[in-house]
Amino acid sequence: MSLFTPIANSWIANQRPYQPGRPLEEVARELGLPSIEGIVKLASNENNLGPSPRAMAAMREAIPHMHLYPDGGAFYLRQAIAKKFGVADNMVMMGCGSNEHIVLLAHAFMQEGDNLVCSARSFVVYKLVAALYRCQCIEAPMQGMTHDLDAMLRAITPRTKLVIVANPNNPTGTLVDQAAVDRFIEQVPDHVVTVFDEAYMELVEPEMYVDTVKHVKAGKKPVVTLRTFSKAYGLAGLRVGYGIAQPDGIDLLNKVRQPFNVTAMALAAALAALDDDEYLVASRRMLKEGRAQLMAGMRRLGLDPVESVTNFILFPFAKAGELTAELTKRKVIVRPMAGFGLPDYVRVSVGKAEENAQFLAALAEALAVLA
Repeated sequence: MSLFTPIANSWIANQRPYQPGRPLEEVARELGLPSIEGIVKLASNENNLGPSPRAMAAMREAIPHMHLYPDGGAFYLRQAIAKKFGVADNMVMMGCGSNEHIVLLAHAFMQEGDNLVCSARSFVVYKLVAALYRCQCIEAPMQGMTHDLDAMLRAITPRTKLVIVANPNNPTGTLVDQAAVDRFIEQVPDHVVTVFDEAYMELVEPEMYVDTVKHVKAGKKPVVTLRTFSKAYGLAGLRVGYGIAQPDGIDLLNKVRQPFNVTAMALAAALAALDDDEYLVASRRMLKEGRAQLMAGMRRLGLDPVESVTNFILFPFAKAGELTAELTKRKVIVRPMAGFGLPDYVRVSVGKAEENAQFLAALAEALAVLA
């Protein structure tokens, strides 16, 4: 019996919610296993090194103070981020991951009849947010598996309020370089807020790093750079991210955010992790070696994975759902991409060497079953 749906907003009731990855415990239960021991999760682009050691120490120190509300203005963390990027602290705002910022941007700038522009084969949340505000999501075609920034420019209309560039892009793992980004910013109309969703930027090799904060500092166009501590710093479970923009942009976002939107534990961990350069170097090393291991292994098995710069690899497979199920039987969890509009693709996160090896062994067996 449906009690709530008949009285709900129709544009909400008709939505399909974001589908998260499956928890390890549920997979263990399904397989009839007594524990999660031996199950490898390579489905959610997490950092399998675990949290930053400095972050773990900070969390332990914070435990006795969990009866207190967090610092609603994230004073110390904002100052540390501002120093790191060479901006004023009133140009930084913390959020629950970087996803919250996307919702707040829509809340601040979009109304019914407006649109946002993003790329096809990009993060599915952009479409969900547009629908939430009864707005259109215009998806520009890609060049292969990489953003076509010229196509995105052509897609902008007088009713476009946001253009969102996920760079590196999830789920394709590809990167638009600095020169292309610089040309793009010059051409975006002044009535459009350009959002760079850079959840994976800290994980790319330093020589490939793209600086969008310089465009924020320049103050010529409304630009927002989004980052998160979920990926590079191994703090996905704490959900803490930040946005960098000119002060009037941050002021607008603060007007629509809820108080205490970041927990005290998350603030403490993120502040400590921000300076853990040794951990970042180790993460990049693990990923570089892991990507090579996975790409070579998948190609030996006859697959054609997309060249990735970050901590996951997308690959085409016509029976994606069946392959995912066969891998799960072999204690390896990956992500079918039907929910991202890619029904014939699978995404695998890069893990530690032994986890990657377990995936490749399971993959070989699964492919043999499905041949």
